[in-house]
Amino acid sequence: MELTAATIIVAFAGVFLIAFMRGAFGGGFAIIGIPLLSIVMDPVTAGGLLAPLFVAMDLIALHYWKSSTWSKPDLLLLLPGLVVGIGLGYLLFRVLDHRAISIVMAVTTLIFVGLWFAAGANVTIRRRSSPKAVAAGLTSGITTMVAHSGGPPLAMYLLPLGLSKEVYAGTTSLFFTVGNMIKAVPWLVLSKPEGNTWVVMAICVLAIPAGVWLGWRLHGRLDQRQLYRACYGLLIVTAFKLLWDGVSGYLV
Repeated sequence: MELTAATIIVAFAGVFLIAFMRGAFGGGFAIIGIPLLSIVMDPVTAGGLLAPLFVAMDLIALHYWKSSTWSKPDLLLLLPGLVVGIGLGYLLFRVLDHRAISIVMAVTTLIFVGLWFAAGANVTIRRRSSPKAVAAGLTSGITTMVAHSGGPPLAMYLLPLGLSKEVYAGTTSLFFTVGNMIKAVPWLVLSKPEGNTWVVMAICVLAIPAGVWLGWRLHGRLDQRQLYRACYGLLIVTAFKLLWDGVSGYLV
């Protein structure tokens, strides 16, 4: 990776955007910022660059999303699947067809959001389901390891529960804190940072505190309905990004 002004500016902006989303929604939308980094570096290098930065974001975000905002019954169901999913994702990283996974995840997400809008776009409360939680954790673990896109599976499980906006953000925050700490090591093995990557990483760290704080301030200004609408809207953006990644990969 060449150390140019464009590389530094684009990477800094991408990390700031991801940190902002982390503070506002608790995590799960890292894929929103990754396309920016892909402008100046290949996706695998971007993954290696971001892996330790995600951990830094998590540590700062936990200052805002404390244990009182965690849905512990859901996390007890989600986290075991997450750990297993990350392990599977690492083992399958080189053999999985990332394009097909992106397309399937995109279509599933769009159907999920479409059904929500068709039902009136209301925040409803549904019962917890252990099988759904384990499946969501497992799927999120695989997709977060393969493509930093673990947000949609988790959101599809948590959003229908109608959690308060603070508990939703806090739960996703801890979920991805655990996931990012686990996957940092395998990502650094798959894409070991060298030379200029460390320099860019050190510069991008400076974007994280302000990004998380500004996102957290935005969260405080949104009411429950606005936050849920924003989350569903971000799922649409994420789904189309995944769909583009998958389809364009077959066209190249």
